[in-house]
Formats: sequence, C-alpha cells, structure tokens
Amino acid sequence: LSRPGVQGPGPDTYKGWLFKWTNYLKGYQRRWFVLSNGLLSYYRTQAEMAHTCRGTITLATVHIEMGDTCHFVLTSGGRSYHLKAYSEGECQRWVSALQQAKANATQMMPHSDDSGDEGALAQPDRALIQGALKTLASKLEDLSTCNELIGKHGAALQRSLSELEDLRAPTDGADKLKSVNERATLLRITSNAMINACQDFVDLAEAHSRRWQRALQYEREQRHHLEETIEQLAKQHNSLERAWRESPSTHDSEGTLEGESSEENEDIEFFDAMEDSPAFITVPADDHSQHRFIYIKIISYNNWLLVTSSDITYAFNDKSLINYLRRGRRRRIPDKPNYSLNLWSIMKNCIGKELSKIPMPVNFNEPLSMLQRLTEDLEYSELLDRAARCDSSLEQMCLVAAFSVSSYSTTVHRTGKPFNPLLGETYELDRVEEYGYRSICEQISHHPPAAAHHVISQRGWTLWQEITIDSKFRGKYISIMPLGHIHLKFHTSGNHYVWSKVTSTVHNIIVGKLWIDQSGDIIIMNHRNKDKCHLKFSPYSYFSRDVPRKVTGVVMDGEACTHYILSGTWDDKMESAKIIESSHGCGGSEGKQKTVYQTLPPKLMWKKYPLPENAENMHYFSSLALTLNEPEDGVAPTDSRFRPDQRLMEAGLWDEANAEKQRLEERQRLERRKREAQANLALEEGKETESYQPLWFEKRTDTETGESSYVYKGGYWEAKDRQDWSHCPAIF
Repeated sequence: LSRPGVQGPGPDTYKGWLFKWTNYLKGYQRRWFVLSNGLLSYYRTQAEMAHTCRGTITLATVHIEMGDTCHFVLTSGGRSYHLKAYSEGECQRWVSALQQAKANATQMMPHSDDSGDEGALAQPDRALIQGALKTLASKLEDLSTCNELIGKHGAALQRSLSELEDLRAPTDGADKLKSVNERATLLRITSNAMINACQDFVDLAEAHSRRWQRALQYEREQRHHLEETIEQLAKQHNSLERAWRESPSTHDSEGTLEGESSEENEDIEFFDAMEDSPAFITVPADDHSQHRFIYIKIISYNNWLLVTSSDITYAFNDKSLINYLRRGRRRRIPDKPNYSLNLWSIMKNCIGKELSKIPMPVNFNEPLSMLQRLTEDLEYSELLDRAARCDSSLEQMCLVAAFSVSSYSTTVHRTGKPFNPLLGETYELDRVEEYGYRSICEQISHHPPAAAHHVISQRGWTLWQEITIDSKFRGKYISIMPLGHIHLKFHTSGNHYVWSKVTSTVHNIIVGKLWIDQSGDIIIMNHRNKDKCHLKFSPYSYFSRDVPRKVTGVVMDGEACTHYILSGTWDDKMESAKIIESSHGCGGSEGKQKTVYQTLPPKLMWKKYPLPENAENMHYFSSLALTLNEPEDGVAPTDSRFRPDQRLMEAGLWDEANAEKQRLEERQRLERRKREAQANLALEEGKETESYQPLWFEKRTDTETGESSYVYKGGYWEAKDRQDWSHCPAIF
C-alpha cells in the first residue's frame, strides 16, 4: 500500500506516489512525483531524488484535464501525461495542488518581447533553467524509448517478410500476411510516436533558444571584455620590459624594477614556469640559416598565462601549453570530416567474426595505429618516475596500480578503431629530453594481430609487453580482449611487476551513440616479494547506484595482509587510503564476516589531464596523442608515421585513404600467399621451413615468471644513430 501525497515544506510543494502511463508494452508504472517551484518532477523511487530525475513538466504552460475516476491528464508542448492516483480524494488533492502551482508559475513568468532590443541580460532564473534542462532530458528519454521500439518492431517486420518470402504452401499465406500487417501497423504507430516526440523536442528547444542565446551573448561580451583587459596588461608589461632594456641606468637594478612593478600590480604573480630550461630559447630566423635569441617572460594573471617578449605577447589559459611551446610539438590536427556511413550495413553479416578480419573503411578508424595506441599508455609515465623513487614496495605498488588504470583514461570518448598494423610495421617514440624514456613497438604477427613493446627510462624503470588482440563482434556490441602480460621492472629495487589488461566493450553498434566500457579484474604481482594488488573494473549498469566507470582495489603484502584501499574511476582519478586498523563486522554472504577497514584520509595518486581545446573535432585525442603521428626525421622506414592511408585519413582525405588502405591490404595478402607457397615448397622438398621472425624482438623465457614472450633484442637505436635501415622490409 502507498501513503497519500504529503504537503512539503513550502506552500507550493507536494509529493507522493502516482501511476504514469508509459507505453503499450509496460502500461501504467508507479512513479514518485514531486511538485515544487512550478515544476512537476518524477522519479522511479524516492531514493532517485538524490541523483536521477526521470522527467520534469513545466506547469506554467500545462493544461490540466480531469479524466475518469482517479485519472487526470497533463498536456504540455503537444505531449500528454496520463496519471492515476490511488483514490478519488487523492486525485482531487493532486489536481488542486497542480492548479495552484500553475497559477503561481504563470504570475512569475517573465514577459519580454521578441524585438531583440533588450538591455543587459538579467540573472537567469535558476529554477526555470533547471526545469528546461530536465524537460529536455525527459524528451530525450522518450526519443530513446521510441527508437528502441522502432528497432524492435522493424526487426520483427523484417523476420515476418523473410518468412513470407520462404513460403511454399499457399494455405499458410493468409496467416503470414496477417502477421506482416500487424507488425507493419505496430511499426507505423511507433514511427508516428517517434515523429511526435521529435517535434516536441524541437518545439521545446526553440521555446528556450532565445533565453539561451541572450545568455550566450552576455558570456561572449564578458569574455571579450576579459580578453581586452588581459591584452592591456600584456601591453603594459611589454612596455616596461622594453623600457628596462633601453635604459642603461636600470640594467643593474632589476630587483628594484620588479619591486616597483609588483607594488603597482599586487594581483600579478611572477614565476618561472620553465625552471628546467634556460632563460633564452632559440628560434629559427626568416632565412633558416641564422638564429636569434628571444628573452621570454611568463606572467600568471587570473588563471591566464602571458608569454611576453620584445616582439610579441601571447595569452594562454592552459599551463600545459607552455611546455608544448618549449618543445615545439604540434597541438592540433585537421578537424575530422563529417562523413556519414551506416556501421550496421557493414557489420550485420559479420556477427561472431574476429574484428581484425572484417574489412572496414577508414570512416570507423582513428588516424593512429595499434602500435601508437600501445605507446599512448605512457601518457602518465610520471607515475612510474614517482614509483621509482619510492622506498616502500607497497607505496610503489599503489602508483603502479594507478598507472595501469590511467592507460584507459584516453579511451572514454575514443570509439574509433585504430589501424591494424602491417606485419613488420614499427613505431618509435623518443621522449628522452622531455620525460626521460624512449619506446619501440613492432608488429610481430598479423593473424592473430600481436605486437611487442619495449620502453626504457633514464629515471629508473623498464617496461615491456607482448599483446595479442582478440576481438569479437557480438551483434549489439564489440568485445576487445587484450591477451598477454605487461612487465615493469625498477632498476634500483629490482621489483618486477606483472599484470594484464581488462576487456573493452563498444556498445550500441546497431542503433544509438557508440560508447565504450571497461570491465574485469587486474591482478598486479610483484614477483620479487609477492606483493599483490587486486583491481576491479565495475561494468556499467543502468540500475546501479555506483558512480560510472568505478575502479576499486586493495594492496596486499606477501602474507596476504591488506595495507591500502584504492578507489576511483578509470576516466578521471585514483586515490589510495592507508589502512590503520581492521576488524570483522557482521553481515556478509554465506555466513562469512565482512572485514571493516579504518583508513587515513585518501591521497590523490593520479588525475586525468584535461583534453585539448577542440578535442571533440580531433577524434578526442589527448595532448600526447596529437603528437604521436607527427612526422619526425630519422625514424625507420617501417614506422607508422609513413603509413599512407593513415596519413591521408589524418589530413581529411578519406576517399583517398580508403583506396590506399585497400592497396596495402591486398599487398599484404600477396606477401602472405608468397610466404605460404615458399613454406609448402620447402615442405615438399623435405627442407625445414622458417616462420616469420621479427626484426627487433625475439622470443625468450623470463627467468622470474617462467613466461615465454617476445622481448627487445636490441639494435634499433644503434641503427637509428647510424641511419642504417638496409635490413628493413618495404611494407608501405
């Protein structure tokens, strides 16, 4: 039984249970309704009020109509909400409360004309904005429901048509035809509902567009004013710098000048953002033969960075850009073209197949190879630098765990498929100057696709891995299962960590927006002292109250005693909390007692970097990913940077990239047939056949783990120093 509606703390607040009509499949469903501030919101349960609103109705423009016993209808924006109460008296109380709230909301509505001559934008009413956003979310939920129904009825209609085509006995025709007509009628009804829901969404968006446009214009004016202010400050500082250099009497009194400047501008903080670099940087002159020196001064003002010299002033609002300015690496790539292509039309005949064997146009790729995606795991290599300086192996394990999670943070929006590397393809990344490491990858097998990777850092660690990608198309989603282990060894302590990757799943292959999830468990083992970390990646669930993309874990010593609790999300951050006391609590399944841990306040180990500006138009690449395909001199001719179809795709020439991709794939197929023919011929002649051998990696057995895998055998960086690539195959 349900309690009746109750009056809230405010005069216009009323809440309680009502039955809401959803659709012909589910009928009436019980929902918790809350009337407050001229808005009627509803939730599945009372607990949902804290985090999820299922829909909101703005009462200022709603039409209230009494229906049958205990039934009333709310009509707003062309959409009707059919509601039922538990009793007739409860229904009357709800209708009275709604009518009173509607009257109050109508009186408070702002009256403004559409002449476009409004003055300064007033502070927007927070309740109205929140109501509009909640209503739009409700409309989107309706669109999603209609979309699912259309897909369901469309599939049923397609099955009925197929059965009708397969008919052999004419006597069955009438029944089958009747079934087709019924399914076609259902599809037509659902399609009309979809059209009406789309129209409601458009009408509602147009109704609020003018208010939002004025708010946007106001923000633009404020930003323009801020930019003008910053420009004036930069010019004043530039003038002071020039005057200081031109006046001989002040050359020996730099401290006095800076002291006077700081008194005039107390809000300006001077700091050295390039403390590892000299005061002067060298840039090429116009004739490309001379060099000139520019004095750089960096100022922090209201979260902006002003980089000034005697020639020009730059303003940035991201400190990370200064590091890129020093290195000279690119910060953007051409915008992704807006090409439409139906993924289902390609994938529908490939259910159950391995993803690497499905011919895919570049429209579903991103302009990076799988070797470059492996290298992108080093985005947060500073975590390993910090771990190398740890005296405690348990603290070191926490940082290694954070590093293993951080490699997934770049995938949250990255639903594009990386290019499958050609056999013998390589990729190097030399970041010794910036981050102290250099990395080399090689594709060692094509079917199944496998790659070997080796990284050595001057900051005290070495990482290597052999990864084989096993991917399956399951109809509604694609599963990517990386097989193999990642090895990490610290030079000073000798700690040797080993772990594997979790399963990645790309959802909504048939309809809807693609989204990616990570799920499974990671066990990190220190083979020197048997320390262990267990990480759990929770799969996304619509019904779960947990935060999405949640990761939890524990760090244990060799005696299985837990010392740290890890928590966070794989797309944002990871924290560690040291355990100071543990006890056995009550509860637990199967009669087992739960262990309750008392911890110190958690410490932040890792936080995701913000994406670069305009990342949504650049495949959601991170700052590191934007530089991975940047051309570099001296790399091997087999490097992924030379792959022509990938380079054409990055430039936005997708038709040319598709043609080039077909050429490379056909060439690789011919090479494989040639190797197979040579092997068969040698077999017939009784000779030993040699399988394909990678150029820079060889198979070895690890003495600590007993695992046999491909590891770096050396020689690549020496060949690069000599620029001797004569033994590299011509694969492009």
